[in-house]
Amino acid sequence: MSTFTPLSYTSSDGLALYARDYPATSGDAGMSARLPVICIHGLTRNSADFDELAPELAAMGRRVIAVDVRGRGHSAHDPNPDNYTPAVYAGDIVKLMENLGLSRAIFVGTSMGGLITMTLAARRLDLIAAAIINDIGPVMSVRGLQRIAAYAGRCNAVGSWEEAAAYLRAINACAFPANSDEEWGKWARRAFEQKDDGQLALRYDPNIANAIQTGKLRPTSLAARMAFRRLARRRPTLLVRGALSDLVEREQADWMRKAAPELHYAEVPNVGHAPMLTEPEALEAIRAFLAKLP
Repeated sequence: MSTFTPLSYTSSDGLALYARDYPATSGDAGMSARLPVICIHGLTRNSADFDELAPELAAMGRRVIAVDVRGRGHSAHDPNPDNYTPAVYAGDIVKLMENLGLSRAIFVGTSMGGLITMTLAARRLDLIAAAIINDIGPVMSVRGLQRIAAYAGRCNAVGSWEEAAAYLRAINACAFPANSDEEWGKWARRAFEQKDDGQLALRYDPNIANAIQTGKLRPTSLAARMAFRRLARRRPTLLVRGALSDLVEREQADWMRKAAPELHYAEVPNVGHAPMLTEPEALEAIRAFLAKLP
């Protein structure tokens, strides 16, 4: 069972936000100065996605902060859906770091979390010591974007945990063909919450999907490509890719590796978008990457 302390903080525009704080669980007193890790989840997910990875990182002697991006999990829904953008999300991370007195951190960004990390690199590179971007980049496959747009923000409430697990299996089985029934049940407990009427609802504001459903989230842009180059050429960066990914296909991964020749790279077999980062291939690459950092 992972142990964390809930953190509550307020965004610059007054929204109540939440994060999980996992203390380092190994290392001597001299390791207390090791850089902390900030984990940022994907579009429709929340901090619970890191409830297995965070203890692994904490066992490496690092404090781990896993956030609920606004509109997800325990963070408040924004009354203005136009604020559901990477720029606003990045501002929330800056506020969190200011509140915690953190001048630098290593970032782990899954999917949308990686876009937030790249946005932060464009605005406040000084806060980023290194980055792990999980199955995301400044160039994305239209195929993957269309698949995500087809389900994000569109699920009605369901009546049981079995139905919740079946829903997640239906939209994610193409990316996780080897998942067991037990794993889908675990995912359901992370992704859904029980309401007062007994129904189960996804733990996010449906409006978070507006940008991808309306086409405002484009497969690439000059700003995104510049942000990636700024990050991956000036800070140690590891790209983790699912071998079955329909969002970062081989073509997009090759583009990133050419744009940033020093980019570290790991591929997770038989997994699509996006690896959980606890797969042996991902965890081995993350351990090796972090071992070289202060």
